Amino acid sequence: MPNFIDLDCRDDKGNLRMVVEAPKGSVVKLKYDPQLETFELQRFISSTGYPYDWGFIPGTLAADGDPLDAMAIHDGHTWPGVVISCVGIALLKLTEVKEGEKESKRNDRLVVVPAARLAQAPRVDLEPATRVRLEQFFVETGALAKKRVSIEGWGNEADAADAVARTSQAYRERGPTLVDK
Repeated sequence: MPNFIDLDCRDDKGNLRMVVEAPKGSVVKLKYDPQLETFELQRFISSTGYPYDWGFIPGTLAADGDPLDAMAIHDGHTWPGVVISCVGIALLKLTEVKEGEKESKRNDRLVVVPAARLAQAPRVDLEPATRVRLEQFFVETGALAKKRVSIEGWGNEADAADAVARTSQAYRERGPTLVDK
């Protein structure tokens, strides 16, 4: 199995790659461990589960020290380890404060749609109800993880592209995650 963290963030067509960690409907948060090259159960989340596929953009390094978080909006069903070729459509800007800490950390979420979906409908707008659903989901699951999550606002496609450029540059400056085996 490849180390998903170190995949290039873009495919040969220039689309983003998103690695699914927890698929839509999952009531557990799975997290990819690059050392073991496995998906591990991190914790249980709300009984309603993830509203869409949750994962990360490989080849990126966000401010929290992990790859850029992403959620793929689509109606299909996937599983951990699926790589979705996608396009960024929005950026949910948020900060988190862990219980017992005073300092908040930025931990934005990239919202993407599969490139295959765009082939059927070239324009995808994030409906207001979907935005509210995502905000509520991240606030609620943050509370379950003993974090206070504050929604700072929404960014557009350009903000999403800037987040990818910034985090992929940070990844390139840091280098791959694994040492020679």
